[in-house]
Amino acid sequence: MPTFTISELAREFGVTPRAIRFYEDHGLLSPTRTGTGGRQRSYSQRDRTRLKLTLRGKRLGLSLSEVRELVDMYDSPADTAAQLTAFLAVLAGHRRTLEQRFQDLRETLAEIDTHERRARALLAQAPRPEQEDTPC
Repeated sequence: MPTFTISELAREFGVTPRAIRFYEDHGLLSPTRTGTGGRQRSYSQRDRTRLKLTLRGKRLGLSLSEVRELVDMYDSPADTAAQLTAFLAVLAGHRRTLEQRFQDLRETLAEIDTHERRARALLAQAPRPEQEDTPC
């Protein structure tokens, strides 16, 4: 079974080795330690898949705890229907959060538009300083 170094995974997924160590610290990855004093990490195909799922979850905007829950489901031999149902519930909750943020952004942008229009109208009504006729 193939194994991967931290550098190989970092290069493949476009992340830093530090990010991979961060995910390891949070229990998302479990590399074996090799080399003198166990300083070199060796990542399995399972770790590679978990990293891929972790990065996908982060792109979706999920929290690390949500990602860990979903990634752990991937590892469990439990019923696929239960896993998919749980995944859909997490996605639905995240969708609600994003839709609320989107609504808040639309309202904020509408307020900005109003303020910009008022400022432009006031600026158009403001007296302009006379152009000084100075010889060149």
